[in-house]
Amino acid sequence: MSIFRNLFTVVAVFAVAASGSDMAITQVQAQELPAVVADALKQARIPVRNAGVFVQEAGGGNKVMLSSNAGEAFNPASVMKLVTTDAALELLGPAYSWKTQAYVDGTLDKGVLQGNLSIKGSGDPKLVMENFWMFLRQIRASGVRDIRGNLQLDRSIFEDTLYDPSQFDGDPQKPYNAGPDALLLNYKSIAVRFAADPANGQVAVSMEPPLAGYTVTAPRLANGTCNDWQTALQADIGPADARFNGSFSAACGEKIWYIHPWKMNGTQYFGAVFRQMWRELGGTFDGTVVNANAAPDARLVAQWQSPALPEVIRDINKYSNNVMARQLLLTIAADVTQQPGNVARGASVIKTWLANKGLPADDLVIENGAGLSRNERIAPATLGRILNAAFVSPLMPEFLASMPLVGYDGTMRKRLKQKTVAGQAHIKTGSLNDVRSIAGFVQAASGKYYVVVCLINHANAPQGQKAQDALLQWVYENG
Repeated sequence: MSIFRNLFTVVAVFAVAASGSDMAITQVQAQELPAVVADALKQARIPVRNAGVFVQEAGGGNKVMLSSNAGEAFNPASVMKLVTTDAALELLGPAYSWKTQAYVDGTLDKGVLQGNLSIKGSGDPKLVMENFWMFLRQIRASGVRDIRGNLQLDRSIFEDTLYDPSQFDGDPQKPYNAGPDALLLNYKSIAVRFAADPANGQVAVSMEPPLAGYTVTAPRLANGTCNDWQTALQADIGPADARFNGSFSAACGEKIWYIHPWKMNGTQYFGAVFRQMWRELGGTFDGTVVNANAAPDARLVAQWQSPALPEVIRDINKYSNNVMARQLLLTIAADVTQQPGNVARGASVIKTWLANKGLPADDLVIENGAGLSRNERIAPATLGRILNAAFVSPLMPEFLASMPLVGYDGTMRKRLKQKTVAGQAHIKTGSLNDVRSIAGFVQAASGKYYVVVCLINHANAPQGQKAQDALLQWVYENG
């Protein structure tokens, strides 16, 4: 990253024309960052060279309002999701949905299937328990009750690659570290509920979803404070059981811990959920759960269709869901290339899509499309141009609505609540230990819309939120 002699000097940038397809070069007048922003960065001990800022009037030509270090590549953290979701809307279309299908081979007579049940995934990011239960009900309604063969899981839509859930931060139990899966079920997570029962001197433990054959050893009931209660549990989450070898304080009352059971592979997790729910629906199954493609002559008996893409990207952007964003990148790859989805194909498709729109992005580095990465990069000006092109797209309403509304919902619900910009900006946030980022749109008091990008990469980045909030308020007042 280059060091500017005058750290507040604004650099020349490329800006998108109103059509979003032609490039024009605009020389921005040298000016200092707004005093409120510069002062906030100074108080946070963040050098201006470690903050990339780009503000441009949206959809109305090339007028760039602010640009500082805008051509430098920064780690965007979860703001990268805006690139992935914008590409998905255009490449897949707003009516796109994922289909999970059930096939049978062999004979089906009086509820008895003498053959295999195959479930074929398409990478649905939102195959949560309620949806899966309704899908299994469809299979039961088709006449299948007793499965005498195997349960075959067809994951062929995504490439079979090794995934290390500890690679990012060494904490594979964190739900955000679950990997992509063509048959991703319930984000491959469990919710463990602990309830202290002092009257009986024990701790009640329950798990959602329940997993067939999976046993849970409860912790001891203890006295004392409820500080760092998760560590006190001494959890050992294995492939066949969960043991809490420590204690749970009575002072904790009730707590829920969301866990990625990483020692269970996707097939084990899916199989345990299926067996439990199938039994609850009155079905029987004693076969084996295996990874295998559906037989060519297998018959379709049920199909579950996910919510449409705009609903999915709202979950991704408003709540910064990393697992869903990973799914989306591989879906883009599989749908466009008609080959098994992988990260390299997804990144290539997005870069080609940008180039075809007249938005070259040599600085763009995509590792997973979610921003949960030390390696992903994008320049503020590049992201600003992408957002400006999205603003003049017919799909702008769906894209804009997917972002958190400042002061009201998503990851921006607690920020700027008492400021006049509250309710006037849709902003995606991103954070890693040394990254704080924002990007999106502000409707200024003048009624004009502005693209706003601010990416901070520095050890003191967590203290940079005040500078970013000040920038949003300043754009609202001065745009």
